[in-house]
Amino acid sequence: MKVLEDAWNRADLPRGAVATIGNYDGIHRGQRAILDRVVERALSSSRPSAVVTFAPHPARVLWPDRAPRSLTTPEQKQRLLAEAGIDWLLIVRFDDAFAETPAREFVEKFLHGRLDLREIHVGAGFVFGKGREGDLRLLQELGGDEHPAHGVQEVEAGGVPISSTRIREAVAMGRVDVAEWMLGRPYEVTGLVSHGAGKGTQLGWPTINLAHDNELLPAHGVYVTMVQVEEGQAPALLRPSVANVGVRPTVHVDSVPTVECHLLDFDGDLYGRRVFVEFLKRLRGERAFPSLELLQEQIESDVGAAKRYFKRTQSETLEVV
Repeated sequence: MKVLEDAWNRADLPRGAVATIGNYDGIHRGQRAILDRVVERALSSSRPSAVVTFAPHPARVLWPDRAPRSLTTPEQKQRLLAEAGIDWLLIVRFDDAFAETPAREFVEKFLHGRLDLREIHVGAGFVFGKGREGDLRLLQELGGDEHPAHGVQEVEAGGVPISSTRIREAVAMGRVDVAEWMLGRPYEVTGLVSHGAGKGTQLGWPTINLAHDNELLPAHGVYVTMVQVEEGQAPALLRPSVANVGVRPTVHVDSVPTVECHLLDFDGDLYGRRVFVEFLKRLRGERAFPSLELLQEQIESDVGAAKRYFKRTQSETLEVV
């Protein structure tokens, strides 16, 4: 996938693509339905596929005190879009000046004039432009037969459309299994493995400490997780694990929440490596223990619960196969 920053001011834009427009934070099941349609139509018409998105999130410019925390880092978003089969990611810088751009000008000048989009596919509730005056109806009115615009039916969960907002709420509550269902994959936190205080090793349960890049962490607590280690061009190392998210109140109260993972049946040095932590199930909330001995016992219980989880899911997978 080719990525073009500051697309609004560039001259080397692709022309004639089948595209969609939006923030695409999370790349959840509802967004994937739109992306799949774009890729399908692009392939069938021998045209490139493209996503036109905005950075930073418009809310950070328009309502900075109410701006949502992102579900994905820019790198995660790019990887997920590439995996979806998108050929071009066109990033429009959203600032105070761009926020004043009328929806009609954005369509006529950029989408039609400079990109010459052959087709546009968006969610039925998509809005854009100054004052959120643009929508699917405007795209269809201005596009006509030359630049046709189509709405994609929303994907629902529990009778309500899947949205990035709903997923953020689920993650913030620790309901990572619910978030996984709406995302279509586990919620993932990524970062570099950094040196910690070594308390895990002292307790008999060594952990990797994550200097995470993500803005949104699951609610404080202990989780069954899967850790994937970036290996360059080689196959990635994948390990079942149990993770703690929080301030570690028993051994050291951190001012900023941390993510630390104990990899099951693993002995190795991962310092400085980038890892991806997938959150599968919440085991319990974080709490302080009266003694280190009781903490050790609880960690042993958490590890046992994680092992049972993986054994059960492995058995269920074998039964399905």
